This record gives sequence, structure tokens and C-alpha cells, in this order.
Amino acid sequence: MPVQGATLFTTVRRSLGPQSRLLARGFANSMSLQYGKKIVVTKPVVELDGDEMTRIIWKKIREELILPYLQLDIKYYDLGLEYRDQTNDEVTVEAANAILEHKVGIKCATITPDEARVEEFKLKEMWKSPNGTIRNILGGTVFREPIILDRIPKPVPGWVKPIYRSTDFVAPGPGKLQLVYSPADGGAKTVMDVYDFKGKGVAMSMYNTDESITGFAHSSFKMALLKKMPLFMSTKNTIMKKYDGRFKDIFQEIYESQYKDAFEKVGIYYEHRLIDDMVAQVIKSSGGFVWACKNYDGDVQSDILAQGFGSLGMMTSELITPDGQVVESEAAHGTVTRHYREFQKGNETSTNPVASIFAWTRGLLHRAKLDNNEELKKFCLDLEAACVETIDKDGIMTKDLALAIHGKNMKREHWVVTDKYMDAVNAKLQKKLAEGVTKP
Repeated sequence: MPVQGATLFTTVRRSLGPQSRLLARGFANSMSLQYGKKIVVTKPVVELDGDEMTRIIWKKIREELILPYLQLDIKYYDLGLEYRDQTNDEVTVEAANAILEHKVGIKCATITPDEARVEEFKLKEMWKSPNGTIRNILGGTVFREPIILDRIPKPVPGWVKPIYRSTDFVAPGPGKLQLVYSPADGGAKTVMDVYDFKGKGVAMSMYNTDESITGFAHSSFKMALLKKMPLFMSTKNTIMKKYDGRFKDIFQEIYESQYKDAFEKVGIYYEHRLIDDMVAQVIKSSGGFVWACKNYDGDVQSDILAQGFGSLGMMTSELITPDGQVVESEAAHGTVTRHYREFQKGNETSTNPVASIFAWTRGLLHRAKLDNNEELKKFCLDLEAACVETIDKDGIMTKDLALAIHGKNMKREHWVVTDKYMDAVNAKLQKKLAEGVTKP
């Protein structure tokens, strides 16, 4: 069950277990906050807590950058790995269903366990990716967009505008691999010979549905219209003629029948590109388009895009359903385990919190859109601007960004620890909010 109202923080601390002792030590010197009238958010959002260093930062964001300013009903779900294991991962399913109900999910980064994590946490089993589980329940498409900074050098300097399930098998020895399709009406089976193994090897099968591809297409076209940017869809249909060809055909059919007129009206267009051609186009372009990728392509290319714009810590991630009504936002990075290990030792850490802050703002912006809450929208935009201006104008930043600027010449004075950066953001946010108050 979610945690509501005044009991939120006591329950959060209880769920943290050993980590609760670390929270007070990590941010004990954070500045206190005093702000006047809170912005009223009439409908709830669903919060999904996470793991390791991002969990520590997440708590500070919630308690110092969000709740002091918003009267907000949070439906809280603990997706920390220990609690997922305790509930046999049922908490992830409950959280996803809550997002469907309330339309807005805001998620902290979580651990997807491998063999080493199973041993470290003494897990009952190797639980699936929470993101995968949530995506399967919500449906929709993941959109990632870089948070662009003027001050940070870009490994791909031409980029100045945003660029917006399988089964595997190990063959133990010689044998024939086949794919079999059995019609539900009891008709004749179709048997396809895939390969005759002469020795050990591996194999993989993939599937998708017209319903899923159609939802992907609608989400992509709607995002392009929202951003007023052209849309490119990339596949390798020259090799995977039927599988990738189905993506190509469905996108084209939907564009021609439902979106072409709207695209032309705002001066944008849609094109299908081969993935290799598209990658080359991305590198030489200045950006300014939406790129629709299949799952594996998207996982790879999103990290390339993030680094190309300067840092893996500067990328938003939003899962949006085809009808545009449900959004789950999160940071497009992991739990920053290396920093967490240093934090556990009591050492100072400088972890970039910007993408986690934007996870909150992007989720709340969707809440504002659904509720027509202009005051909440302005707050979110002010907080995002405060994050960027603290870096670009004031030169206050975390270590990853300082390293991108100074490289081998980076010195300790070039960067600050996480809470100092967030305190500077908070001070700038308060100034923006004060400037926006109408004086009598």
C-alpha cells in the first residue's frame, strides 16, 4: 500500500533500514528552508523510491526542493531492492498500477540485479528490471532528451539542439534450432528451420505486436508535434525485412492517415532511415529532431547522445503512453554505486543530481498540464532554470561537469559536493519565486 500524508517520512525512514543512519550524516549541514504560501497540487503523484546514491539524493530533492514549496499528495512506493525482494517484486506491479490510476509517476533510479547483486543482497531470485515491469504494464514509449548547458564542452561540438522483450538460449551441443508457430484455432503449425548447430552456440528469438508498434508510432508522432521537430524512425529493414519492415510499414501508414496534415501545418516532416545511415546523420547534424528507435537501439544511442551533449548525468527520461495521458519520469542513469561506496565510508561525494531533479519537474509538469495548473508549471520551469543557471552563470557544479570543462587540469576548487550544489540551486529557486510574487 502507498504511504500518504503526514506519515510519509516516518515510513520512508523505516523502509530504508541501514541506509537511514547514512542520511543524517550525508546532508546534516544543508540549509534550512522557509518559503511562504505553498502551491496547491490538487491531485496526487506516485513516487517510486530507489537505490544507493540516487536514493540519498532523492530524499534531499523531495524534502528541500519539492515539499517546502508544494502542497502535494504523494503516493509513495519503495522500489529499493531490499523491499522488492521482501514483497517478491509485487511492490513494482502495485506502483505501476498506481501510476495508471493517478497518471503521473516520478521514479528514482533502481538496481536491476545481476548474479553479483543477488549474492550481495542475498536475494530470493534475480528480479527483473523494474523499468521493464513498469513499461509492460503502462505500455508507451520512453523519450530521452539532453539537458543542454552552454558552459560544458560537447564531445560532439555540432550538437546545439536537443535530439529527442526477447528470449535467448544456449545450445549445449549439436542440434537443430527451429521456430514453431501454432495457430490458436488449431490450424496447421508452421515450422521454420533456423540453424543446424554443429557444436555449442547461442540463439535468440524476438517478437512484437502490431498493438505495441502502433502505440510506439502514436507516441512518437505526438512528441514530434509537441516539440515541433521532424521525426525520424530508424530500423535495419534491409536485413530484417519482415520484422523491421513491419515497424516501417505501420509508422508510414499511421503518418499518412493521421498525422501528415498536422505535421505539414507546423512545418515538420517524418522520414524512415536505416539505422546506420541515421547514426551518421546524427553525428554530422546540429540536432533539432525526434529520433524513434527500437528498444536495443534506443538503449545504446541514448547514452551516446547524453555523452555527446556533455554528461551522462544531463539526460531526462519520460515514459509516455500512446494517448499522452500517463507519464512516468526518471533520470536516465543508474544508482551511481561507486559514489555510494565512498559515501558509506564517510568520504565526500560529488554526484550530479540534475537528472533526478528533472525527473521530479517533468512528472510535475505533466501533473500541471493535466490539471491546468499554471502556478505549478511555473514552479517546475523555475526549478529547471535554477539548475541550469547555477552551472552556466554561477559556475557551481559537480565533479563530472568540472571534469568535462577542465579535463586533466581540474582542481578541487572547480567543483562542489552534491549538497552544496543543491543548496545553490535552492537559493536561486527562492529568488526566482520571490521575483514572481505580485507585490501589493
